[in-house]
Amino acid sequence: MEMLESFIIPIIIIVLIILFLSFVPLGLWVTAYFSGVSVGIGTLIGMRLRRVNPGRIIRPMIKATKAGLTLEIDELEAHYLAGGDIDSVVDALIAAQRANIDLEFKRAAAIDLAGRDVFEAVQVSVTPKVIETPVIAAVARNGIELRVKAKVTVRANIERLVGGAGEETIIARVGEGIVTTIGSSIDHSAVLENPDAISQTILKKGLDSGTAYEILSIDIADVDVGRNIGAKLQAEQAEADKRIAQAKAEERRATAVAEEQENVAKTQEMRAKVVEAQSEVPQALAEALRSGNLGVMDYYRLDNVKADTSMRRSFSGDTKARESDED
Repeated sequence: MEMLESFIIPIIIIVLIILFLSFVPLGLWVTAYFSGVSVGIGTLIGMRLRRVNPGRIIRPMIKATKAGLTLEIDELEAHYLAGGDIDSVVDALIAAQRANIDLEFKRAAAIDLAGRDVFEAVQVSVTPKVIETPVIAAVARNGIELRVKAKVTVRANIERLVGGAGEETIIARVGEGIVTTIGSSIDHSAVLENPDAISQTILKKGLDSGTAYEILSIDIADVDVGRNIGAKLQAEQAEADKRIAQAKAEERRATAVAEEQENVAKTQEMRAKVVEAQSEVPQALAEALRSGNLGVMDYYRLDNVKADTSMRRSFSGDTKARESDED
């Protein structure tokens, strides 16, 4: 029994030591102490209790201290708990110090929490960045299309990184300036002869206002002549006019055909009425003879007049009139 107890007690002690070392980052405390970072064991234990990885705080703190920066552990921990990237912030502060840029920890943390890469922003502030626009098509007043590609040299503005617009806005504004400048040109050849006029016109508009960048220069990298939009539009307009004229002509033809058919129908109707009236003449004559309104001699005289009229028309060559009489 005594041998068992003497065997268990050392195991328990070893387990407790392992648990203690796994919970208390003693090695990290030793590293911080010899690096000149004043941090207590209680602070590291408190980080563990707050579910903060002490290494993510202490190592950037050591890097900042070695670079000559004065930072508070509470600030780093608060930024870590807010979801920030402490390494990026500390790297940005070190780069800003080397470049003599006035950048405080609070501003750098705000830039990082805003979703921007603060270290890259400091680098772009020191070394300007070139943004290449896509091919932008614009049409001059003479109808010729020009396809332009520009390179915009920008420098990050630390003061406007929080709340300022990004690269997409710069590209969109430059594209708008190119379209406006080319669209106001009377002839596309003037733009080809002096492409710098586009850059000068755009720079005067102050396109970097409200953005996180300062535009240093706009260089026209390439200008190509595209389609003859004016001629194409004229051809399409002529084709449209042709179709309209054809439609109107077809409408007039259909109207004329309808009128002709209507006239034919009216003529046929009138002929039918005449035939109907002619068919009633013998009946009327018979009725007149029976009622005594017309004598036999009157009927013969009427028949003679009709025969005489038919003979006269035959002599004069009026065949159609004769045929109508016979009908």
